Amino acid sequence: MAAYNWVSFNVRTGRLPSGALRAGMDADGSEIYAGRAKHEGNCLPAKVIPDKSAAYVCYSGEEIFKEDVEVLVPCKFSWLPCSGGAAPAHAVPGGATVAGETLFLGRTTHDDGVVTVGKVHPSHGCLYYPYDGQERRAEDYECLVVV
Repeated sequence: MAAYNWVSFNVRTGRLPSGALRAGMDADGSEIYAGRAKHEGNCLPAKVIPDKSAAYVCYSGEEIFKEDVEVLVPCKFSWLPCSGGAAPAHAVPGGATVAGETLFLGRTTHDDGVVTVGKVHPSHGCLYYPYDGQERRAEDYECLVVV
């Protein structure tokens, strides 16, 4: 049995899968879940906010709304501190670029205290995360790993 599964979810019409991984909290207190979605041939890590019927990926400097996503439903995970684009052993792949580079699920705490999900992009040496309409960058972050 896999240590985790990706379960299809439509943010407007679906019901959040039981056991979905809560990964953070938005500024208004809405829970953020770990997900992924397709965009321009890429499969990108996403933040999923069921209370707002919304999900977002970041791409080319923008925060992009996605309606159809997959939500991560774990068995056992942990968040490990990382930096500089590093992803430790057993890091959870969240997607891949069109060029075939694996992107890993990560999270960071934004300046206002919001903990949010993003993509660890090894070749760029950082984590990118969608926030307030933009793609933001973090040098220090946590990476999701299977334990």
